[in-house]
Amino acid sequence: MRRRTLLSLISLLPFAALAQKAPSTLRIGYQKSSTLLTVLKVRGQLEQDLAPLGVKITWHEFSSGLPLLEALNVGGVDLSADVADTVPVFAQAAGAKLTYFAQEAPSPSAQAIVVRTDSQINSVADLKGKKVAVAKAAGSHYLLIAALDKAGLRFKDIEPAYLTPADGRAAFERGSVAAWVTWDPYLAGVQKQSQVRILADGRNIADYQRYYLASTAYAEAHPEVLSVVFEALRKAGKWVKQSPKEAAELLAPAWGLDAATVELANSRRSYEVRLVVKDALGEQQRIADAFYGEGLLPRKLDATAVPLWRLR
Repeated sequence: MRRRTLLSLISLLPFAALAQKAPSTLRIGYQKSSTLLTVLKVRGQLEQDLAPLGVKITWHEFSSGLPLLEALNVGGVDLSADVADTVPVFAQAAGAKLTYFAQEAPSPSAQAIVVRTDSQINSVADLKGKKVAVAKAAGSHYLLIAALDKAGLRFKDIEPAYLTPADGRAAFERGSVAAWVTWDPYLAGVQKQSQVRILADGRNIADYQRYYLASTAYAEAHPEVLSVVFEALRKAGKWVKQSPKEAAELLAPAWGLDAATVELANSRRSYEVRLVVKDALGEQQRIADAFYGEGLLPRKLDATAVPLWRLR
């Protein structure tokens, strides 16, 4: 009798292990530019998709990508919504244990350097000696470095003002800085609501690919959860591009913008969600080399030496 009971308990062990493996909560960090996860959040789609696994979601908003990945590294969140390609490079330099989970295909025109319409600055070269607002370690930070390099300047030739998007816009509109480097939807917002000119965007300068990341520990322990999230992101990306007006109307209240501004911002993003492959990390290496060359990274990096999640 005891032997049969013991065998019965042993036979149940795999099922018990699976039950323990499934997390009760997935903590997602996101920012205002996290379009696809915002769509899923507003719709409640991920909650529905993850319910069969017994997973609930908590949402945590951040002002930009760098503090978001810092929270991911220290265990404050489990999964990061899309951040600009520059941000994981800084995280890697800091020794963060993060896994590249998914990638959005390039959207080079979705970030830009803007000046006021009446500005005497007519080219990137004219930024020499000027104060420029930029979010530290954001994709716009690399755009600025790359644009300056193309114009024959170094980063030290301008005076950077490291500001969050909200503070950057405020400084720009009151004239405290000569230019502002930002990304959508902030870029679309200032274009629609202020008198500005685009000095340069990322075309032929910076690809601007956005990456989704997970803590390495979470990615290794819960691949079944990430599989569900990946498929939901892929579908959301297709829906946003196929239904631009409907998507803009859905996102407008969440972003505090009018639908026309949201539609403009979305028109410049690819929203093509795909797996990350090592051979496609060349831009990450160029970013790492550029920041190291400007003395903004503490050490030279192999940007391709990172864990990559695989769909199972």
